[in-house]
Amino acid sequence: MAFAPAATPTAALVRVVGMRWTIEESFHVAKGTVGLDQYEVRSWTGWYRHMTLAMWAQALLAVIRAETGTAPDPKKVLRRPMVRRSLAEFKAHRGLRSG
Repeated sequence: MAFAPAATPTAALVRVVGMRWTIEESFHVAKGTVGLDQYEVRSWTGWYRHMTLAMWAQALLAVIRAETGTAPDPKKVLRRPMVRRSLAEFKAHRGLRSG
């Protein structure tokens, strides 16, 4: 299912789906290489600055890779396991009272 005018050609839908996959892959690589996912939101301004800097760094790396003909090494992309904690553990870690 796709949300587009009924007359949209199938080739256009396939092109858009391919673009989305490229964007998702770029975000995945950015999370591991430039710390896109490392900001803990405290303010919109801080979040915006962090995202802008991280995306700028990712763009710079993409240009360098394009000029040198290299690709990101999947083994070197940092992959941090997500730690699931209970709400009580989260509050204790933040110095908040449980209750």
